[in-house]
Amino acid sequence: MQFDEIGLASGKVLFLLPGTACNYQTNFGSVLNRLAEKYHLVCVNYDGFDGNDLIFPDMRTVTEKIERYILERYNGRIDGAIGSSLGSSFVGQLIQRQNVHLDHGIFGSPDLDQSGKVSAWLQSKLVVPLLTSFTKGEKQKAKLREKLKSFFDMSDSAADQFIACFEQFSPESIKNEYYTDLLTWLDEDIHVEHTKVHFIYANKMGEKYLNRYKKYFRDPEIREFSMQHEQWLFGGEKYAVPVLKAIDEFMETPV
Repeated sequence: MQFDEIGLASGKVLFLLPGTACNYQTNFGSVLNRLAEKYHLVCVNYDGFDGNDLIFPDMRTVTEKIERYILERYNGRIDGAIGSSLGSSFVGQLIQRQNVHLDHGIFGSPDLDQSGKVSAWLQSKLVVPLLTSFTKGEKQKAKLREKLKSFFDMSDSAADQFIACFEQFSPESIKNEYYTDLLTWLDEDIHVEHTKVHFIYANKMGEKYLNRYKKYFRDPEIREFSMQHEQWLFGGEKYAVPVLKAIDEFMETPV
């Protein structure tokens, strides 16, 4: 596991938790400097995605490692954590398990999919080979590049950076991450005193995700944006600027 601490020496502590098959450098690369100007950032790369030889084990084990770091480094309490996509599952677990305390849990337009073991196994068998096949050969990379540009409104350079990040990781780590995320369940109506939950709702994902956010957490603060899943991280300034403003407002909300 990699925990890189950057930004303000004495600012509010904000953990950055990246999404599926990604490291924080690529996932948050477009906004990292601006966040570092306002917060003390703890940027996390999970086992299997940190440049070392370990394979990603499972979501629970990695959650425990994040908790241990917060307990040892910050006496069990931090100002906030923001999860991108799958990273939001870690934010949810940190809040639900209550082994550490977050003042603000920020969920970056996640799907929060959950399933049983059989369904999770079948989905991983279908989806993971498809994901990893896109980086095997120039034709496949070209197809993925066009899909990223079209879906996220990515620039050529951003798409190439994403592909370069994606293709460096072990398919086994990607499979374990994808599979165990589906098995990482959240309770309904989660409420922890003095923790405020915030959602970045990308409305082009569909209302079923909005309903899901309200199902799992009691009275979450939800900000709606006209964008695709996590488009604020990959689609340029018109998406990033309003979301960054919302994050600042989230972090200032009394708990």
